[in-house]
Amino acid sequence: MRVVATAGHVDHGKSTLVRALTGMEPDRWAEERRRGMTIDLGFAWTTLPGTEEPVAFVDVPGHERFVTQMLAGVGPVPATMFIVAADSGWMPQSTEHLDALDALGVRDGLLVVTRSDLADPELARDEALEHLGESSLGRLPAVCVSGATGAGLPELRSALSQLVSGLPAPDVDADVRLWVDRAFTVRGAGTVVTGTLGAGTIRVGDELALGARTVTVRGMQALGESVDPVRAVARVALNLRGVGLDEVGRGDALTTPGRWLRGDVVDVRVGPPRGASAAVELPKQVMLHVGSAAVAARVRPLSRSGAPDSDDATRTVRLTLREPLPLRPGDHALLRDPGAHRVLGGVTVLDVRPPALRRRGAAVARAGELAGTEGVPDAAGELARRRLMRRDDLVALGAEVPADVPAAGGWLVDPGHLPVLARRLVEAVVAHAEAQPLEAGLPAKAAARALELPDPRLLDLVLAEPGASSLTTAGGRIRRRDAGGLPDAVRAAVAAVRADLADAPFAAPEAHRLTELGLRTRELGAAVTAGALLKVGDGIYLAPDALDVAVARLADLPSPFTLSEARQALGTTRRVAVPLLEHLARQGRTRRDDEGRHSLR
Repeated sequence: MRVVATAGHVDHGKSTLVRALTGMEPDRWAEERRRGMTIDLGFAWTTLPGTEEPVAFVDVPGHERFVTQMLAGVGPVPATMFIVAADSGWMPQSTEHLDALDALGVRDGLLVVTRSDLADPELARDEALEHLGESSLGRLPAVCVSGATGAGLPELRSALSQLVSGLPAPDVDADVRLWVDRAFTVRGAGTVVTGTLGAGTIRVGDELALGARTVTVRGMQALGESVDPVRAVARVALNLRGVGLDEVGRGDALTTPGRWLRGDVVDVRVGPPRGASAAVELPKQVMLHVGSAAVAARVRPLSRSGAPDSDDATRTVRLTLREPLPLRPGDHALLRDPGAHRVLGGVTVLDVRPPALRRRGAAVARAGELAGTEGVPDAAGELARRRLMRRDDLVALGAEVPADVPAAGGWLVDPGHLPVLARRLVEAVVAHAEAQPLEAGLPAKAAARALELPDPRLLDLVLAEPGASSLTTAGGRIRRRDAGGLPDAVRAAVAAVRADLADAPFAAPEAHRLTELGLRTRELGAAVTAGALLKVGDGIYLAPDALDVAVARLADLPSPFTLSEARQALGTTRRVAVPLLEHLARQGRTRRDDEGRHSLR
């Protein structure tokens, strides 16, 4: 199927022309037929000569009060049939419709001059072609017709066949994003929504995301018939399970779950409106039109003092949306000032997860950062800008994840950022050692915080960098490989304790001796962590090999042995023997029987 949207001033014969081409009534409401004008979106379809695929027409209203409905119709559609009446010529809504098409970047279309039986169509045709030539549509083919007499309709059908046959082939494997333009209920079926499927494929039973929830496709129709599957491009009606009519409406989007990012803050590039050579001053409040959605947005210019960017034709701004939308870099939209009834310019989405602007000058820096991007989803470019990114978020931006990108814990790291992180980690380890000389290194969690890493597992990637080769890890801490361990004063004090224990390995120094040597709680804890001393109980410190020496001496005793026998064999006091035997038991090297005697395991 191919889809074409009408465009043009009110009462220029758009609906009459669609009716003449299709034999169907595009105006759905009795009020529309009574007033003789389209006030909402209409749909009709036909098969053109020489084409196998049917063509569906989205008939949009032309009255200025219904511009929002018009934009909802043309937003997702790739081509337009621009209509001008021969007896009226170019009119104000002709201009606004063309401004909208130009802002959306529509390039494929056909000019149709209607009511050729009422006036000479050449003047209206030439005037319209002049206007169209100044837009993204360029110099279009033109056909003059009369819906009343049928004159020119064969030529129009032939021109439409050429138009649709030249449209780009849709990507039927793409992620689905169906902008809803109508929602209603059908007795016995429930909620039904319609929209133009521009890319991807939908099947009965598929689950689609609707905001934060998931709905199931219960059934589908296209061109009035049940179908399965539906492939882009297509006008499709979906019968949904799991959602009420009050929960879905025009402007909502049904998307492939997990493949789109919904955000209410986006950075965009705004081009000048048609005919303007420079970007216009934007009001603080605008309407963003994308797909079938129309969302109020607050504008924050990113370039200095709100001035246009360096080429003077575009402006980079940040939009804060009243409602989050599923967008991707490269999406085209338009900004409109509803109060002034004018299009402010076309929009290219650059970033849907932009960083916060907290520091002075951050907005100007951000504008410079975005100056080189064209809004095309690109894995390397996204990672280079963000440095760290969730894999799922990159996929949701529509970018392919390269196999060689460093990754850990579901996060991706820009390869160019890893050397920077390695240098910062070395600096953080050195600074910690200077500030906390008694600690055995920088804790891994503290290191992750210092590097602003969202997951400590990313530290392994940083430590694997050549720039971090001077570091090593042990016990969940990171230190320099050449670090001396304990400070000199503590090392000297520990050496004195070891000398005291050399001849009497179980004569643990008293508290006053430790204090005399300058070994307080922190120093002793550092010595134990470094393996220079062994703590067997509160205030009891021995040499690191004390357990092995004790077991060797106790092995000479008959088993089982008493505490007194062990104390004598070890040449120590009860103060040391009790906690030492308890420590050996916890280590599984001795056991105690019901009578309180000990034996080696």
